[in-house]
Amino acid sequence: MIKLVLRSGIDKLATAVIVGYGLAQPALAQVLSQPAAVPVYTMTPERIAASTAAVIGLIGAVIGGLALVRSARRIGNRGRGGASVALVLGPIGLVLGGLVVATADGGVGTGNGVAGGGVAMVVALIGMALGGLALARSRRAG
Repeated sequence: MIKLVLRSGIDKLATAVIVGYGLAQPALAQVLSQPAAVPVYTMTPERIAASTAAVIGLIGAVIGGLALVRSARRIGNRGRGGASVALVLGPIGLVLGGLVVATADGGVGTGNGVAGGGVAMVVALIGMALGGLALARSRRAG
């Protein structure tokens, strides 16, 4: 009687292990098929594209901020030129960052520039907002 109970417990354990392995196999295959993480200091082409988009967006944001300050001071052309530059560079950075994120094969840390593309989109949106605000202020003041 004790052997029969022990035997059925081992059978249940073996069945649970086999079923668990069968259920875990697709997840294990997916994890093993992921590309290896690229070292942090390795510059892949995707990271270079994301960095370029972020720099373009950052330049647009800085120029938009300076144009906003100039429009408040009412000096010169009241920041219209800088606002125009920010409104041109903003969409360029936004589109480049979006392309990097849309064409990425993996997530953050795989060397595909996903984090840099996200930063580029946010900074480019800030630059466009500052440029638009500076342009609106310069028109109102002029």
